[in-house]
Amino acid sequence: MLMAHPAVLADLIAEYETLQALGARQGGEEVRRRMDDVAYTLCVSTGTRDVDTALIVARHRLPGAGPLDDSVLST
Repeated sequence: MLMAHPAVLADLIAEYETLQALGARQGGEEVRRRMDDVAYTLCVSTGTRDVDTALIVARHRLPGAGPLDDSVLST
């Protein structure tokens, strides 16, 4: 499996979290669609099937993440 570069993963995580915050406040079909696109890209980039798992895997691939680092599990 190809592995996404940590910088790409970091950008995807940041974009997903931003869209998630926007969706909670403003919603809208466009925000929802973009969130779905980013979630799909995260899943493909991490070899997972759901966005929550993809976020965990992506965070574990970032520089400085340790196997027992609880901060990577918060979403």
